[in-house]
Amino acid sequence: MDLRKLKTLIDLVSESNVSELEITEAEGRVRIVKSTAAAGVSTNSVPVATPPMAAPVVVSSDVQAAAPPAVSIPAADAHVVKSPMVGTFYRSASPGAKAFVEEGDSVKPGDTICIIEAMKILNEIESDKAGKIKRILVENGQAVEYGQPLFELE
Repeated sequence: MDLRKLKTLIDLVSESNVSELEITEAEGRVRIVKSTAAAGVSTNSVPVATPPMAAPVVVSSDVQAAAPPAVSIPAADAHVVKSPMVGTFYRSASPGAKAFVEEGDSVKPGDTICIIEAMKILNEIESDKAGKIKRILVENGQAVEYGQPLFELE
């Protein structure tokens, strides 16, 4: 299993209410179990299936949870666009590309304002209301939770 994919899975489990996740694919199997201690996430060692005649590979990792990212709190009178899912927030369609929106830009309902990647699927998030982007509340590449405020519209 690709290490980037494994890291993404560990991040998704640590950021969600899921306590255990097991994935089986053609190239192997991994089981991630969230520890009950708030200090970190622990994954169990699981042999990964490999082609015949090869020794099994063991995936094992102890990842200490990073400090939670700073959370920006939206103003009480502002309209807030919230994340419809758990995933990774991206401001543009690809690295180096122009961001969908910047602070101060006007948007109308249906305009794509960001992408949230979940399980290697890129989901375009659209504005649900017309307005002006007052603040962008999360950083590019940051993991987001369901219902987390992303943008503040005025």
